[in-house]
Amino acid sequence: MSYVLVINSGSSSIKFQIVDPTAGAEQDPLASGVVEQIGEASGSITVKHAGDKTKKEMAFANHTEGLTTVIEELDAIGCGPAQVELIAVGHRVVHGGTTFGEPVLIDDAVVEDLKKLIPLAPLHNPANIDGIVVARQQLPDIPHVAVFDTGFFAELPAAAATYPIAAEVAEEHQIRRYGFHGTSHEYIASQVPELLGKPAEDVNHITLHIGNGASASAVRGGHPIDTSMGMTPLAGLVMGTRSGDIDPGIIFHLLRTADMDVDAVDNLLNKRSGMKGMCGSNDLREVHAAADAGSEEAQLALDVYITQLRRILGAYMIELGRVDAIVFTAGVGENDAVVRADALKNLEMYGIVIDEERNATRGDGARLISTDDSAVKVFVVPTNEELAIARKAAAFA
Repeated sequence: MSYVLVINSGSSSIKFQIVDPTAGAEQDPLASGVVEQIGEASGSITVKHAGDKTKKEMAFANHTEGLTTVIEELDAIGCGPAQVELIAVGHRVVHGGTTFGEPVLIDDAVVEDLKKLIPLAPLHNPANIDGIVVARQQLPDIPHVAVFDTGFFAELPAAAATYPIAAEVAEEHQIRRYGFHGTSHEYIASQVPELLGKPAEDVNHITLHIGNGASASAVRGGHPIDTSMGMTPLAGLVMGTRSGDIDPGIIFHLLRTADMDVDAVDNLLNKRSGMKGMCGSNDLREVHAAADAGSEEAQLALDVYITQLRRILGAYMIELGRVDAIVFTAGVGENDAVVRADALKNLEMYGIVIDEERNATRGDGARLISTDDSAVKVFVVPTNEELAIARKAAAFA
């Protein structure tokens, strides 16, 4: 059996999975895990395999040490590159800019092109590149493939992708709506036609990928026509620590009146805003509990969160004209029945009717949570970005 090693390299972490690219969504990876706190005084590596989970505390000075340890631990459980048929390594890369709209086989020239895109994603692409460089050194004889978060949205209609600023400035600085979470949105788009029993070209749907990061997409016939994230993953819906859409004039106001520089405003909007900024926690479970206990701050944060979800949902319903399905995915979307119910409350006149019992019932796979007679079907579909990346990488093997 052939496998793909999927790597998601962050600034201080490496997430990894050994995936059978031919597997179904319900099949667990052969092995998975995460290296955490790279570059700090203490760290850890967690590995899951065959129902077992082990965690070892150790320090990792850099990504080289982290990935070396990953391979050692995979070897120890019989899942290393010399023990299984590893046909490719798939790397998640956040930003492909206008350079990369499709997955690409990585060589030295591609790495240099990725470095040029760092200004578009300074918080993400450097770590993605670190993971690529180290993995190519550790596994030089296996094809390495970059799969881009922005890829699914590379062909957005110009009216959706274009920001209304001076055209020459936008062109010079590559300013446009790129969209993110593309592998998740594309994976969900591949599942919806089967759930509806319709050909993909006949399906219009809205995907709500809501977790600590959150984004929405409007998809017509398998192709996105709009998405909520923009040039960066800061735009759109309210998120765990990110603001989502705000009046851009707020930035100028803070620069002029709050004794804040650009880095301070960047930190505010990316790390001190969203749910955490409004009520002190970016864990929706804690926010619900606080609201239930009478916290006005927590309740207001939830109200803002739901209002923005409904605002985007309404806009996409108008854009699509006809909506066959609404899909919730990612951590909050898959697990928070209250958010789902509140986001779709009182929309019966638009053909959206939630079944309360179905919505409240937890499950592992894709499931319908609307009533049988709801004109718009509402599903919860677990996303599987790693499987999507593995399938794209395997195509280069």
